Amino acid sequence: MKFDNVSVVKKANIYFDGKVTSRIIEFADGEKKTLGIMLPGEYEFGTEAKEIMEVMAGSMDIMLPGETEYTTYAAGTSFEVPANSKFKLIIKEPADYCCSYITD
Repeated sequence: MKFDNVSVVKKANIYFDGKVTSRIIEFADGEKKTLGIMLPGEYEFGTEAKEIMEVMAGSMDIMLPGETEYTTYAAGTSFEVPANSKFKLIIKEPADYCCSYITD
């Protein structure tokens, strides 16, 4: 997959002592996505906008809001996180991801 005609923010987003990093890409219509890598560890993230996370490589164990167990998402799958919520991740191997921010 390839994105054409985008701008990339040079400064990286760095979280959890460098174990999670991403870069923002901006489309001409104002849409934003982040492309990143997560190294093994346990994390919790909060959302402002609704997000769709695509797992490009590796896998992620995810506990979405309102759930009590983790679900594994492998490469080629995706999941949706509601706006204004938190979700937990367990990463067991390096995971490559693309996050789309959905503004309704």
